[in-house]
Amino acid sequence: MTVPPDVSPGMPVLYSFRRCPYAMRARLALRASGVLYEHREIVLKNKPAHLLALSPKGTVPVLWLPEEPTRPVLAQSLDIMLWALRRHDPQGWLPDTEALWTHTMARIASNDGPFKYHLDRYKYPQRSGLADGVTDRDQAALLLRALEADLQVSPYLSGAHWGLQDAALAPFVRQFAHVDAAWFAAQPWTALATWLTEFEASHDFAAVMQKMPLWVPDATA
Repeated sequence: MTVPPDVSPGMPVLYSFRRCPYAMRARLALRASGVLYEHREIVLKNKPAHLLALSPKGTVPVLWLPEEPTRPVLAQSLDIMLWALRRHDPQGWLPDTEALWTHTMARIASNDGPFKYHLDRYKYPQRSGLADGVTDRDQAALLLRALEADLQVSPYLSGAHWGLQDAALAPFVRQFAHVDAAWFAAQPWTALATWLTEFEASHDFAAVMQKMPLWVPDATA
């Protein structure tokens, strides 16, 4: 694959969309790792040709690794998180025992599967032919209660400090909370609400949510 002229040789390139929770968690892990990369903010309605060449499904995030001949494209957010943290994990985000790995991966799978399914139907019921999203809201809430139970025991989902599981789930819990903020605030999940508030007030969240200029492809790329 030819490197476009506007890319520093060897520099990873992240295609991203600011509000996408998958892209958000990828940016959180990249920031935590300290790995340098080029950020390309895009509009999903006008996807760059280079993004589609890398990943025909056209979703974000996509991380292009020009110097990785065996796997130059990562098109899943969790893969990007793990790639970054395995290169450098100064804050100890990665689970340090097999049991924690198993629990973390199961919790992320539950988030990316049933929770995201119900979240989408709750937020956009008309897209699924529903009159409202109340049933799906209540189904998603069952999964949030499991998070509340964990957070009653420790301050973070990853244990004593913020880690992979927290970063992987927080953008989705945030999205759920903002569908109906008053309803969310009225629920008896005080530990979950505290955890989410801390995330939204964090320097890391502010940093990854900075508005970036839209990337304009070089005419010769």
